[in-house]
Amino acid sequence: MSPQEAKNRIESLSAELKQHNYNYYVLAMPTIADFDFDKKLEELSSLEKQFPEFADPDSPTQKVGGDLTKEFVTVQHRWPMLSLGNTYNEQELLDFDQRVRKAIGDNFEYVCELKFDGLSMSLTYEGGKLVRAVTRGDGVQGDDVTTNVRTINTIPKRLREGDYPDEFEIRGEVFMHLKAFERLNAERLENDEPTYANPRNFASGTIKMQDSAEVAKRPLDCFLYFLYTEKVLYKTHWDSLLAVKSWGFHTNEHSRLCSNIEQVFDFINYWDKERFNLSYDIDGIVIKVNSIAQQQELGFTAKSPRWAIAYKFKAEQVQTELLSVSYQVGRTGAVTPVANLKPVLLAGTTVKRATLHNADEIQVRLKLHEHDWVFVEKGGEIIPKIISVNLEKRQPDASAIQYITHCPECGTLLERKEGEAAFYCPNETGCRPQIVGKMQHFIDRKAMNIDGLGDETIETLYQKGFISKISDIYDLYLHNDELKKMDRFGEKSITNMLAGIEASKQMPFEKVLFGLGIRYVGATVAKKLAMHFKNIDNLAAATTEELTAAEEIGERIALSIIEYFANPLHQQEIERLRAQGLQFVAEEKVVTLASESLSGRTFIISGTFETYSRDELKDLIEQNGGKIVSSISAKLNYLVAGENMGPAKLEKAQKLNIPIISDVDLLGMIE
Repeated sequence: MSPQEAKNRIESLSAELKQHNYNYYVLAMPTIADFDFDKKLEELSSLEKQFPEFADPDSPTQKVGGDLTKEFVTVQHRWPMLSLGNTYNEQELLDFDQRVRKAIGDNFEYVCELKFDGLSMSLTYEGGKLVRAVTRGDGVQGDDVTTNVRTINTIPKRLREGDYPDEFEIRGEVFMHLKAFERLNAERLENDEPTYANPRNFASGTIKMQDSAEVAKRPLDCFLYFLYTEKVLYKTHWDSLLAVKSWGFHTNEHSRLCSNIEQVFDFINYWDKERFNLSYDIDGIVIKVNSIAQQQELGFTAKSPRWAIAYKFKAEQVQTELLSVSYQVGRTGAVTPVANLKPVLLAGTTVKRATLHNADEIQVRLKLHEHDWVFVEKGGEIIPKIISVNLEKRQPDASAIQYITHCPECGTLLERKEGEAAFYCPNETGCRPQIVGKMQHFIDRKAMNIDGLGDETIETLYQKGFISKISDIYDLYLHNDELKKMDRFGEKSITNMLAGIEASKQMPFEKVLFGLGIRYVGATVAKKLAMHFKNIDNLAAATTEELTAAEEIGERIALSIIEYFANPLHQQEIERLRAQGLQFVAEEKVVTLASESLSGRTFIISGTFETYSRDELKDLIEQNGGKIVSSISAKLNYLVAGENMGPAKLEKAQKLNIPIISDVDLLGMIE
């Protein structure tokens, strides 16, 4: 390779790896497998050694993690959070063992631990109390996510009596169990929200949320596995693990003390098969020298400890034949392609289908042809995914698979909005899956929760011509006699159904709003919109600027809401539902004034607080005569600021010279 070719390749690899780092650490949405990333990193490192004149000090080979999100306070690590070197085969692990033996002799032990596929976290305790939780970040500094981490039940907020030091750090991995991931992803799918590819991404995305109340609704777990103290307390890593467990920390029961590399390989081989029976994902095994003194003797490189290494499992892959591609239409009109496969056993289950995501996946990344033989992988993903095509087995006369141009259900020409990957069927009033799906969404327990009505009943009533839109549900009582003539529609079931429909008229505005099925408006967003705008008319008339001023409403959601209410059919539907008596006004809380000490003053609350939740502070303000407003303007009297408040709000308040106070200051004003 010529110097110019090397320079170009180094620059290309550096740019690509930096983007992958950003996708993984900041966006929590990786677009490359760990194995492929490591191979590219190895290539870059090798080229930099051959051509040091082209090595960049900011090269990905010199960095531990990715860039930091700007949404949290940045905290410097007292002890750097270095990453481990990775190995993928037996020989590389034997090489590591030989390096250790050369440095410290043959008298040592290893501790083998499962390598959890989650988010690295450093916890600081003072006087037995959790005072700070910080993400890995770039290894030198990370994001302070203490408020969110406090919601994890398995992380102790205060330790019981024990012989722990007054101050220490303990490190571990935050993760999500597979069953929780499946349930929460299914809910996001129902709410027309983007799903996460795997539990690791979901856990990472949850920890980076601004609203700790929402974090608390998502069940996260954490295993702790390494203790840092100013003065060394234990002679071995194994003893420290036993100690922290006795202090009340959640450690993993599958760690093992090994006296030689053969026992390490036994542990690896066992878990390479057994990992699929765990309730959480692991992607390898971590091997650490047990003696703390020997760890100190071995020391560190710039990026990783010399006394530890990670053996990474390759995600299990199988090869099978692509039989066909089918297409599913969702309630919002989104068309999702699915690969139908020749059944094959993968990670303990029989796989017949795999997700294909969108047209680009079929035609650009995979370039699929009819009856291709494909490699399918589960890895960290619950839904199997096609990784690549075996081109050697492709039939010479096979035709390339073309993404459909028309809806498979109603034949309407599909549309694709700029900036979106999915194709949509625009025929929302004449496409069966959309019509039925919208009504099924409306009656769901998380929306209107109509007793006596289920998905199958909705399908049957639609096929019989009784309902074709949401508002028709409230006219079913007019068809009482006709319903009695239908199979499996007894008088009691009809009575229960009609009673459930009538009772649903009392469901609060936020449930009705969610039930309407506006794209990107899930249950949480609907609740925040209802609280902010108070009624459907205010919401329908809101501008983009007014919508994005509401808590957690971004431009994408705002534009979707505006588009929904601009449709005359939706306007008619809302008026029909209003005439039926549904709730389109949020219930106003009855506030009993404790005093008028804040009368005539306006407040905005931003950030998180140690003693009170934001809702509790809002209640305190209103109970003492103050008023909560939604956006910062020159008329605002006070900004109540907690930790991790948005930098944009702070900057705007400072520009307008608005007094910035703490929750303690607020309590002082009330008293």
